[in-house]
Amino acid sequence: MVKSISILGSTGSIGTQTLDIVSQYPDQFRVVGLAAGNNIERLAEQIRQFQPEIAATYYEEKLPQLKEALADLPELPILLAGAEGVAEVARYGDSESVVTGIVGCAGLLPTIAAIEAGKDIALANKETLIAAGPVVLPLIEKHGNKLLPADSEHSAIFQCLQGVPDGGLRRIILTASGGAFRDLPVEKLSSVKVEDALKHPNWSMGKKITIDSATLMNKGLEVIEAHYLFGLDYDRIDIVIHPQSIIHSLIEVQDTSVLAQLGWPDMRLPLLYALSWPERIYTDWEQLDLVKAGSLTFREPDHQKYPCMNLAYAAGRAGGCMPAVLNAANEQAVALFIEEKIKFLDIPHLIEKACEGFSGQNIQNPSLDDILEADRWSREAIVKASEQLDRKDSLISLS
Repeated sequence: MVKSISILGSTGSIGTQTLDIVSQYPDQFRVVGLAAGNNIERLAEQIRQFQPEIAATYYEEKLPQLKEALADLPELPILLAGAEGVAEVARYGDSESVVTGIVGCAGLLPTIAAIEAGKDIALANKETLIAAGPVVLPLIEKHGNKLLPADSEHSAIFQCLQGVPDGGLRRIILTASGGAFRDLPVEKLSSVKVEDALKHPNWSMGKKITIDSATLMNKGLEVIEAHYLFGLDYDRIDIVIHPQSIIHSLIEVQDTSVLAQLGWPDMRLPLLYALSWPERIYTDWEQLDLVKAGSLTFREPDHQKYPCMNLAYAAGRAGGCMPAVLNAANEQAVALFIEEKIKFLDIPHLIEKACEGFSGQNIQNPSLDDILEADRWSREAIVKASEQLDRKDSLISLS
């Protein structure tokens, strides 16, 4: 049977790779809905090729441009705009699974809309669980949806857990590439530029996640996501630097056996598994050649170089709204860095300031409104703090 899917963030890295899968396997998948941001030209091309029933752009002012780009089509899909338009794509029609590829906390409300509409979630937007795990997980339980990880690390853990009995999981080991600066001495980070941070050695990703990889905040956020997805406390979730990105993560079971999932760095693999689970679909993609891969090496993360990692563990342990504050602070700080309004070393400093400032008002059992307010507060706090930065602040001082 052909599985119907909708894609949120269709013009980004996750969305385009998901559509590559649909193109390769039209007998397995069909597209019901597409939602994207401001890349209207690409969205129009996708609509022409995949003929969804509904499509939306997040930016209302872009809707006339989208309609004009499709004016010659004999039959238009439903075309919507704005946050509510994206949410309507998420909940629309007979799609069985929604791929959540929207970057950042903007993906939270559409994901909730999809859950409440009974859709399964192929979760490529880690911020959904990080910011709102206490809200999202009860909704999943209430509506009986499947929440399937579609990023490489959590997919690896999920794959390794197939066949492991309840209670069999002892420890999670998340692998990290180390990002653009893994071999750069910490004292040289003060002079790095945006273009330097975007030179990921292994993966082709969007700007935000690539910067997160350079700070290792991506791995800290994945620790929080793993906590919510797999139910382990933070003392049993570890991070290891694995420069080759061949082992995508590992689990240790109760008898100390360690299971790993390996493959070339290719986001299509976890995306395909999230869409096809529990089946395995044959592909003609390049098979892993261990001889070609060569040596697989590992090292402990440098806590002085990567203070964001410890900030994430601390926020996760604090619980409540604090992960939402951390996530929003990171999104805002990274955006300021990409706009060249702050330096690379300012990112962890600003995040730490925001988390410290919020600690006295943290709520342990937050509602969705509490989480959205914490998100708003954190973004404002980062902007204000960035305007008052002492340029003598350094990443080293946070160690």
